[in-house]
Formats: sequence, structure tokens, C-alpha cells
Amino acid sequence: MQSTTIIINLFGAVALLLFGLAQVKDGVVRAFGTRLKASLAAGTKSGLRSFISGLLATIALQSSTATALTVASFAERDLIRPRMAQIVLFGANVGTAITAWIVATGIEWLSPLVILAGLILYRTKSSARQGAGTALVGVGLMLLSLHLLSLATEPMRQSQALTAFIELLDGAWPVALAVSAVLAFISSSSLAAVVLILSLSAGGTLSPSLVVVLVLGANLGGAIPPVLATLSAPVAARRITLGNLITRAVGCAIALPLAGYGGDLLAASPLPASGFPVDVHLAFNLALAALAWPFAGLISELMVKLVPSRPEADTGPRFLDPEELKNPVMALASATREVLGVGDAIERMLIRAENAFKHNDLAPLGEIGTLESRVDILQQDVKVYLSKLSREGLDDEQSRRSIAIIDYAINLEHIGDIVDKGLCELVRKKIVNGLKFSDAGYDELKGFFDLTIDNLRTAQTIFQTGDFELSRRLMEIKVEVRRIEKQSAERHLERLRDGRPESLQTSSLHLDMLRDLKRINAHIVSVAHPILDDSGLLVESRLRYAEPHG
Repeated sequence: MQSTTIIINLFGAVALLLFGLAQVKDGVVRAFGTRLKASLAAGTKSGLRSFISGLLATIALQSSTATALTVASFAERDLIRPRMAQIVLFGANVGTAITAWIVATGIEWLSPLVILAGLILYRTKSSARQGAGTALVGVGLMLLSLHLLSLATEPMRQSQALTAFIELLDGAWPVALAVSAVLAFISSSSLAAVVLILSLSAGGTLSPSLVVVLVLGANLGGAIPPVLATLSAPVAARRITLGNLITRAVGCAIALPLAGYGGDLLAASPLPASGFPVDVHLAFNLALAALAWPFAGLISELMVKLVPSRPEADTGPRFLDPEELKNPVMALASATREVLGVGDAIERMLIRAENAFKHNDLAPLGEIGTLESRVDILQQDVKVYLSKLSREGLDDEQSRRSIAIIDYAINLEHIGDIVDKGLCELVRKKIVNGLKFSDAGYDELKGFFDLTIDNLRTAQTIFQTGDFELSRRLMEIKVEVRRIEKQSAERHLERLRDGRPESLQTSSLHLDMLRDLKRINAHIVSVAHPILDDSGLLVESRLRYAEPHG
């Protein structure tokens, strides 16, 4: 009976740790999701910035798996070069190790205070503060779980069966590594596995060498969930997560035969034995990052060979299941997922157009026509699907959601047309004719491109979550877009009056690109209209009426 109680307490403490990790991730995404992703995408211009971005993102999200999946999605949309993506994951691995080291510093007594502070923030009306409150509650639960883990494993340290099992593992390092890897894989977190190892080693039941082996296994198992999560993703995403797994596997293969020497170094060091697992975790990931960094490019090239490009799949819908039409809630959710995919295709088109504009390279424009055709097909399929759903009888809220989905799909299709038939032709004319913008004009257009892509990402979040604060912010950005377009046009005309040759050559191109980007932003902002309209914050006209003069 006592052993059953111990196992229940142990599993409960681990479950609380995993729940706390999930709360931190959800809270951070809710509070800073769009800005965090934008910062992560922007912070990958160099190797050092990529490493730091991955490290900081993982400390914020408390999950290297979440960082890996985010970076994989960026690679899928060409937002990040494969080599930089691998370096981001090196930083993410170190970020997880730093998190484990921080939570093991004996600050679990702070958990009630942290949970209280989080609850106070959660009860505010601000969406960002509620997200921060959720994250703080998650941190408090993680700290509390450490205390519960310590209590749950204390009787186990006196168990003769556990002692015999540990002696068995100490004499069979590959088995020990496999057991630890399985624990990390099941929990989808190397951090959870390392914390469990930390609790078991607190009483001195684990030898330093076995600690090294178990931590290596936790690192290996923690790299598996992102690979499984991207199995059905495009090849660019699968290459990133598989490259990270192979890098960790090679690191473990090199370090395993040296575990005995590592254990001797730990035993001879002045470090407290109770913290050996987190010290080894941090040292391994720092060493792996330092050794693998110079080979990040080679790893990316190897992944291209191991995961070759596959023929384009059918351009038809992926989520519109006719069977779900009998259940409006499921059908609307599936239609939402399909339209989010359309938005991702539009984002890829915009990124391709901007890359061609920045690098004077026609190659990125080659895929845009195919993407635009797919957007046309999918938005039509969504409209037909939801028209069938309307015959089944929807309540008022479901009808409004159906209309909002169709409207957003139509606006995305219009954006695709503008990119394909407008922006692409303008960029192609610039490249073919060898035209060059003035430095100021180039910076203005590049900034407008970046703002447009950021606005689309915000719109995607609003479409999925219905967030009121983001909707209001996007509507305010619409005013900023008009101001940017007007100022850029005025500055361009000033450069024309000054007789600058670059401005004279690219006059029509500059003004036409401004016009197209402004039109795209107008379609993007439309996603906020239903949410703000339901709140009574929109009026039918922006015209200001005045009393007639008598």
C-alpha cells in the first residue's frame, strides 16, 4: 500500500510540473505571442543573435519543444535560413538547461507568493496581464512540484528495490540512457526528466557517473517530440527538428563513453552533489553548442540529403471533412484551420516577393503563381463547404462565425491577387530593367513590406482567437498604414523635385508598390471588423458630418 501511495505522489508531482510548464507556455504566448514570434524571427540575422534568440525564447516559454516547433514553422515559410535555425535550437537547448539550473536553486519556498501574484494579474481585464498572470501561476506550480517531488522521492531513496535497480543501471549505461530518454519522451520535456533525476540524486543514491548518463538520456529523449510533431509538416520543417535530434544523438554517443571521467570530475569538484544533474545538463548543452556550431551549415546540407524534397501534394483542402457538416462546431473549427493555412500561403507569397525585392533575384517569385492558384482553390472550397453547413441550421453565433470565416478567406484571396498580379510584376520590372531605388526610398518600401507581414501575422492570431485587444490594435495600425503611405509618397515627390536620378527612374514603381501594400493592409485589417462591430466600436462611415451653414 505504501509503494502505491509513493507512486501516486510521484506521478502527481510530475503531472503538476508538466501542467505548470504548459501554463507558462500558454501564458507567455497569450501575453507576448505575436511579439515573441516576431522577435524570434527578426533575431536570426547572425549566428550569435540566433543563439541568443533561441535561448531567451526557451527561457520565456519554458519549453525547447515549443521553440523548436516555432523555428520549424519559420523554416517552412522561409523566414529563417536552415543554418540559423539549427543555431537557434542550440540556444534553445542551453535555455532549457538554464531553466533547470534556476528552478533547482532552492527557491521553491517562493511558490505561494508567485501563485498569488499570478492570480492577481489574471483577474485584471487586460489580455496581456492575464497571460502574464497565467505564466506566473505556472512558474509557481513548477516550484511547488519540486517540493512535492522531493517529498515523493524521499521514501524511494530508502527502498532496497530502487537501490538494486540503480545498481543495475550503474552497470549498464546504454540501458540507463534509454530509460532516461523514454522518460523525457513520455513527458515531452527534458526539463521534467532532469528535475526527476535531480530529486532522485538528492539523497546521494545516484553515482556521479550515472547522473551523467541519465542526463544524456534526458537530452536525447527531449529531442524526439519535435520530430514526431513535424512528421506531416513540409520538408523544411522536418529537416530542422531531425537535425537537432541527430546533433543531440551524436553528442550523446561521444559523451557516453566519457561518462566515467565526467563523474570523476564531478566528484572532485567543489560543486554540491545535490545539484549535479542540472550542472551536467548545462555543461553538456554548452559543450554541444560550442562543438556543433561550426558544423551548422554541414548539418543543414546533410538534412537536405536525408529528407529530400517531395512532389507537391494535392492542392485540395486538408481539413474540410464532409462528415463534420453534421456537427457545426467541428465544421467551423475545420474551416478555420483551412483558412489559417490559406493565410500561411499568403504570408509565404509576401515573403517571397520581399526577398526578390531585397536581393534583386527573380527565383523567389517562381513559386508565387502556384501559391496563388492554391489560395484561389481553397477559398472557393471553404465557401462551398460553409454554404452546405448553413443548410443544417445554425444559431446566431455560428452564423456570424461562418460569415467571418468566408469574409476572411475572400480577403486573403484578394491579397493573393494583389501580390501575384501587382507586387510581383512591379518587382519583376525592377529586376529585369536593372532599376535601383534611392536608399531612402528602398528603406521606406522595405519597412512597409515588414509592417505588412507583421500585420498579417497579427490578423492570423485574431482570426484564430478573436482577441479584442489585438483587434483594436490592428485597427489603430490601419491609421498608421495610411500615414506611412502618405508620408512615403510625399518624400518620394520631394526627391523627384530634387532631381535625384534613382527617384526619377523608379517613380511609378515606388508609388504603385505603396498603393498595393496599402490595399493589402486594408484587406488584412478587415479581420478585426466583426469583433469590433460586435462591441459597437465601429461606425459605418469615417466621414465627419457638420451642420450646414445657414
